[in-house]
Amino acid sequence: MKTFLAVLIAGFFAFSAMAQTESATPEDAKELVLKAADVLAKDGKEKAYRAYQDRSGPYWKGELYVFIINFDGVWESYPPKPEAVGTSLLTLKDIDGNLFVKAMIDVAQTRGEGWVDYKWKNPETNRIQPKTSYVKRVGDVLVGAGVYK
Repeated sequence: MKTFLAVLIAGFFAFSAMAQTESATPEDAKELVLKAADVLAKDGKEKAYRAYQDRSGPYWKGELYVFIINFDGVWESYPPKPEAVGTSLLTLKDIDGNLFVKAMIDVAQTRGEGWVDYKWKNPETNRIQPKTSYVKRVGDVLVGAGVYK
């Protein structure tokens, strides 16, 4: 019985460690945004947006993906839900009432790039959790990617 319990506990900790190493970090989000922003600036919207949609490509890693919002607050590219492209997000609030998309636009327009924190429903846990997104201005849009904390 002790051996079984020891194996069970070891397995739990191994799984927990593996799950933690597979989770995206804020550094991963920033790196992905900078990479995607370079491609957008170099290749243009049509080619870049197509690349962002590819689940097996370099711009989508598990829960981490690139999104594009224009400065009117409208999705231009949203890989998890392509049918949402064209939807205005300018008045979207998190659970605390923060206009986080407006905050993303403000950061991109005033500083060029940076972090925005908000609370959002994590589809993995089905719970509201703190999230942080890195955004960067490229022309008339922002490139972003976010991770749950």
